[in-house]
Amino acid sequence: MSRTVRIFSIDTPKLFKQKLFVWAKQFETAVWLDSNNYEQQYSSFDCALAVEEFTSIKTDYYNAFEKLKEYQSFTKDYIFGYISYDVKNDTERLSSNNFDGLHFPDLYFFQPQKLIFIKGDTVEFHYLQMIDDELEEDFEDIIETNPTIQNHQQDETNEVKIKLRIHKDEYHEKVEKVLEHIHRGDIYEANFCQEFYAENTVINPYKVYTQLNGISEPPFATFFRNDNHYLLSATPERYIRKEESKIISQPIKGTAKRLIDPIEDNKIAFDLARDEKERSENIMIVDLVRNDLSRTAKKGSVQVEELCKVYSFKQVHQMISTVVSEIENTAHPVDVIKDTFPMGSMTGAPKISAMKIIEELEETKRGLYSGTVGYFTPNGDFDFNVVIRSILYNAENKYVSYSVGGAITAKSTPEKEYEECLLKAKAMKYVLTHTNKS
Repeated sequence: MSRTVRIFSIDTPKLFKQKLFVWAKQFETAVWLDSNNYEQQYSSFDCALAVEEFTSIKTDYYNAFEKLKEYQSFTKDYIFGYISYDVKNDTERLSSNNFDGLHFPDLYFFQPQKLIFIKGDTVEFHYLQMIDDELEEDFEDIIETNPTIQNHQQDETNEVKIKLRIHKDEYHEKVEKVLEHIHRGDIYEANFCQEFYAENTVINPYKVYTQLNGISEPPFATFFRNDNHYLLSATPERYIRKEESKIISQPIKGTAKRLIDPIEDNKIAFDLARDEKERSENIMIVDLVRNDLSRTAKKGSVQVEELCKVYSFKQVHQMISTVVSEIENTAHPVDVIKDTFPMGSMTGAPKISAMKIIEELEETKRGLYSGTVGYFTPNGDFDFNVVIRSILYNAENKYVSYSVGGAITAKSTPEKEYEECLLKAKAMKYVLTHTNKS
């Protein structure tokens, strides 16, 4: 499908970005990807907006990757969407039988009619030719948009009362069970997660996302809407990216809080970089990612570009590694994702054993949490994040959810793991209990 491309210069990219996000509120299907101008070695744009379905695919996990492969091959265009964690059931003999309050489809992608990229001080419009007569008018509408406009739904919001799916004592018991599996040699590591939720709750997703993104300013922030399903994500983590024949994966394992005092803050980052437990968590996942990438990689091409490097974000320091590989030109892009999904940072090692234990001990179906949102380009390149530090919302069911987790290893203690969960949950809880009141 051919697209008409127009490029405009903009004097104030930050203001234009705010206007563009407000303008996007009118669409029932939208994906907003924001790098927050975070300097990255691997990046294609500062932010992107994809809106209005032309074609789409929505399915459960059964044969999901094969259906996505067929859809991506047929469209040969930009497609944006997500793969939920439970699509793992398509690749292995696994199941997802835990409680689900959100009811998102397992996989959803769409071919946008309108696609807009901001790159530095330019904005690129990529419109399907069937509607390219709307391009100039839309640009003018965005320019004239008032960036302070609040969505009409704000008057309908109510106080959010957060509940725990797993209470503290039960969390400790479940972590002890994970440790028993580790001591028996069943697994080396497992990412155990818990859900926080609110029922019969109405929120303003646009306002909540804006506040959440403002608190964290991560490099892979995402706003997703399809009808009544919303994802409001402040994720700092890339899952996997393809640039021609190069594949890049950047797992995160290792977290420490930021401190106000610069000297103390630098010290805590220094200590994180040398923390034996945190490094062991990260290295285990790096080994898993290397193994996953090797399935489609040219022989000898899997390399670790960065190992256990500490990056600092507004709220936390994170330990990130970068693993790369080269693939044959004949490799299908969807197969690269299929062979690495779900991402090692959200499962454990060995992956299949860890996923079985996770399913047994967790109380909630993960759904889109610890899945991935991203896009394919017309030439088959792609970029996908890891859905963490995220709020999920079903507006029809009035159900709000956010989950957090951590890697359990032999050196883990339930108390410290629980404290790390609360640290990761802090921003989501704050925006839901404070932003929604005004």
